[in-house]
Amino acid sequence: MPSPIPELEFSRKYDQQHAESYFRKHRQGISRRLSNLREIQIARKALHLAGNPATVLDLPCGAGRFWPMLLEQPERALLAADNSQHMLDVALTRQPTEITRRVTTFQSSAFAIELPDAAVDCLFCMRLLHHIGDAQHRLAMLREFHRVTRDTLIVSLWVDGNYKAWKRKKLETTRFRSEGDHANQNRFVIAKTTIETEFRQAGFHIVGHFDFLPGYAMWRVYTLRKTGA
Repeated sequence: MPSPIPELEFSRKYDQQHAESYFRKHRQGISRRLSNLREIQIARKALHLAGNPATVLDLPCGAGRFWPMLLEQPERALLAADNSQHMLDVALTRQPTEITRRVTTFQSSAFAIELPDAAVDCLFCMRLLHHIGDAQHRLAMLREFHRVTRDTLIVSLWVDGNYKAWKRKKLETTRFRSEGDHANQNRFVIAKTTIETEFRQAGFHIVGHFDFLPGYAMWRVYTLRKTGA
């Protein structure tokens, strides 16, 4: 009997209104526009490091923010999935038609992807793992990614060893001491040694990584390859 699919608190917020807001989020203000450009630049480098895969699954795809970049390679087949149907609906209505007609979308949990084993060359997972504070949940998700990808996994998360992580830890320690709201935390900084051990446990080895702003920002993107692939 398969294990029940974990229901994560943060995933419940993605209704139609929040999905529309998420689409606009990365287009508002010069800071977010520049941040978006940097993320896309890093993602493009990570794909190159993965060997410019021919088939990619974008999960969670959100409002399709990365679709234009993912489809820069004319022959690439792009699948896109999200736990929220509202996110998929916004992506399909807000992204240009010349983009959406090249994307195959479906609703799916990252813990139980509705695809057969080794279905794609690369699984592309941006802005999800930093929401997963439970190590068992992360490992279950990584093992499902290992099942679905034939070759590589690209994944982003928050890591330690930088100024923003140090500052966040300091602020959280003060806040939790005064407010006691650990249960409401839904974004997590993960120690590099911890997540890299989990990658190995799930059957991946590290090809390389890219930091958003080395030494300053928490965001790191890893390109991983299945061990033995």
